[in-house]
Amino acid sequence: MDLSPEIIEGSPVLQRWLEEVPNVLEEIRNQPSFRTRLRLGYSQFPSTQQAGGFNVGVEDVFIGSTGLTLSADYQTSFNSDREAFGVDLRYYLRPLGSYINIAPVVGYRNLETGDYSTDGLNVGVRLILVLSRTGAADISFTQSFVSVGSSEEVGITTLSFGYAVTRHLRLSTDIQKQNSIEEKDSRVGIVLEWMP
Repeated sequence: MDLSPEIIEGSPVLQRWLEEVPNVLEEIRNQPSFRTRLRLGYSQFPSTQQAGGFNVGVEDVFIGSTGLTLSADYQTSFNSDREAFGVDLRYYLRPLGSYINIAPVVGYRNLETGDYSTDGLNVGVRLILVLSRTGAADISFTQSFVSVGSSEEVGITTLSFGYAVTRHLRLSTDIQKQNSIEEKDSRVGIVLEWMP
């Protein structure tokens, strides 16, 4: 290419392409279509006298360049009637650049309500639909079970919608149901997410 040195020096993209032509299709397939998120938000617990509370967490911290991610969260009501925390490993089965991905979930979760408490192995599956890449917009659905097969088994269903308002900041809405033998509980959250 007959370009002046000033143009080449001022363009990292040109420098990269002159050094080696990248495999753009491979990058699109494997560059994650969603990003790690730090979360802080308000929670409403409709099944617990409409109690208010808060939630904090981190979502999808990538472990190396694999499809394995780490997530953790904590949520509680201000009146201390509801509390939950846990940590999960997810392994995304499709290429990370896919617009639809699915991941088995394995981790630990502790749940406490006014009527019961349980903790133990948390297993399930997560489905994510990426509406716009790099964390701009997505919908996720997670179904998991704590203490599977025991009398204290609890099913947790979570539906989340996220939309970026800036390059690093997103707003997200969580709708969550907890189903146990003793009680059916619910939570709705409005969350501010920071994408590093």
